[in-house]
Formats: sequence, structure tokens, C-alpha cells
Amino acid sequence: MARSHGFRRGHRKILTKRPRNRGMQPLGRLLHVYNFGDKTVLKIDPSVHKGMPHARYQGKVGIIQEKRGSAYVIHLEEGHKTRCLIVRPEHLVPYSN
Repeated sequence: MARSHGFRRGHRKILTKRPRNRGMQPLGRLLHVYNFGDKTVLKIDPSVHKGMPHARYQGKVGIIQEKRGSAYVIHLEEGHKTRCLIVRPEHLVPYSN
């Protein structure tokens, strides 16, 4: 049988929750209001498939540029390129120094 080349291939460890963290995420994370220019960390929630960025962006820090519907447009630097991602708030965590 041929190998799968799907979107989530090879991410078994990254896109899983620990047994005590399974289920719904805290409401504070969903209801947090982000302003333009805020820094945020991309932390993928594997239980929510909608608005999920690619797993290569797990743990990266980006800057919020605009809001599109219920999602946010985030710009982040990857090497010498600027990436533009559209991510829902379930996969975002406020950045703290």
C-alpha cells in the first residue's frame, strides 16, 4: 500500500493532547480579544480542525494584522520571508515576555 501524503502526516506527537488536557479548552482562551499589533503564539489545538494552521508553525510567534470574520490574519517571519496566516482564536495564545 502506498504511503499517505496528507496534511497531517507525521504529526502524531505534535497534534495530540495529553489525557488530562483532552476535551474543551478553557473559555478564557476563546474569549480573549486581540488588538492589531499584538504578539501571539501559535499553539495548535488538535481537537478543533477548523482554522488550524500547518503544524510547522506550532510554537511560532506572530503579529496580528487584521481580523477576518472570526479569524485573525497573522504575519510571522520564517527565515527571510514573511508569512501571512489566517488562524482562528482557538489556536492562539497571548504572547507574554
